Amino acid sequence: MALASRAPSPRPFPAAVEWIVRVFSVPLTWLWARGFRMLGLLDAVTLFALMVAISFVRFGFSFDWDTYALSYYVVGFSIATAIHITVNYFTGLYEREPRLGRSPWWPKIILATGIGVAVQGLAFVVLDRYLMPRLNLAVFLTLASFVLVFNRVLARRATLRRQGPPRVVLAGAADAVDLAAAHLAASDQRAVVTDRVEQPHLLVDSIVEHDATDVLLLDVTAFGSVYPEPLNSLELAGVGFLQRVSARETLLGLRSVREIGGMPFVALRSHTVPGYKVRLKRVFDVLTLIVTIPIWVPVIALVALYVRVIAGKPVLYRQVRVGRDGQLFDCVKFRTMIVDAEEDGRARLATLDDDRIVPALKWMRSMRADELPQLWNVLRGDMSLVGPRPERPELVAEITQRVPGYVRRNELPPGLTGLAQIEGRYGTDAEFKLGYDIQYLVNWSLVTDIQILARTVWVVLSRRV
Repeated sequence: MALASRAPSPRPFPAAVEWIVRVFSVPLTWLWARGFRMLGLLDAVTLFALMVAISFVRFGFSFDWDTYALSYYVVGFSIATAIHITVNYFTGLYEREPRLGRSPWWPKIILATGIGVAVQGLAFVVLDRYLMPRLNLAVFLTLASFVLVFNRVLARRATLRRQGPPRVVLAGAADAVDLAAAHLAASDQRAVVTDRVEQPHLLVDSIVEHDATDVLLLDVTAFGSVYPEPLNSLELAGVGFLQRVSARETLLGLRSVREIGGMPFVALRSHTVPGYKVRLKRVFDVLTLIVTIPIWVPVIALVALYVRVIAGKPVLYRQVRVGRDGQLFDCVKFRTMIVDAEEDGRARLATLDDDRIVPALKWMRSMRADELPQLWNVLRGDMSLVGPRPERPELVAEITQRVPGYVRRNELPPGLTGLAQIEGRYGTDAEFKLGYDIQYLVNWSLVTDIQILARTVWVVLSRRV
């Protein structure tokens, strides 16, 4: 049933601005799909301008600053700006936010600014020069957060002006919809409720008919009705989904709750881990492998020689595994079983006392040494250092039938080690391992990966299987 609420019409910008938007809409759409945000460009300009302004105030309103040439400061400010934009990206400041609800900007911005200033300090060690005078840097640390918050307020208002207020469909039981509509009407939200839907299967028709921009799911059990479809398709079309959470779900420790009309919601996405975190994880993997080359290359060479002497050829064993988003890849391992261990071609899970294992190579499995060649898969991008373990397609198909949601573990690249490997055991049931994998996805951070890698060393040394 459509509501009588009317949305104020979007107000166009001046004709010259609208013309620029039309001309650049195609390339900007292409860049948007690959992670670019105009907000990043705005941040770069304003942060650079802030550095210049601080120097003007300190050294006078001319370009005859201190003891260095102007070019010295321009280069330093440019490098500093690039550092801060990169840090902002990897702390999620350019991730697309739902139009409804407000995510607190200050904590994330203060963290990003602090990290950026710290990286500038490291840049002094590498470049043997300060990117800006030290007193300027202290003032910049204080003011940069205000600039970044102002940019986000400005961007939100510009979006609201051009696109108009969010057009919302409320989905749930009649009493829950009435309560939510009353809360929205009484709050300062500019959202306009365009329709009410009691059955989730009617959502798509309602969204299309009313040109809705957002959906509020008021039933905590409705997620299963919209995932993976129509959530995936509508998300690609720019429609936001938010799920209301009750006190029971909040007590589980949800950290990304958004307030909308005084009600707690969480944003629903087809992928649990945002794109910037996936890219940050990849950077961490590559840098870690490069730094530790003097350690793992000789170890792999020695283990390969041992396998060659004990078991003969072939030394390596390749197996098709399921990677990120269900993509298949060749996973490389040291061979620890007899040749033709699966003559019948059927996938068989290995056991601790499997008679196919070469006795002198059994220790490699207990110490995970047979997995070392997968560092090549990590370099290629098929795998990560930490993540859910890759499984064979046949086993994934079988487990998916009995464990709902099992495919969600494939949102990140599979890992050489993982939370399920350090918390569970070799024979831990797939459903329990999935719980560890989902917990890892939801709570991923670089600190989590470092902790898991450190604990993996203990698991390997203790041969805990």
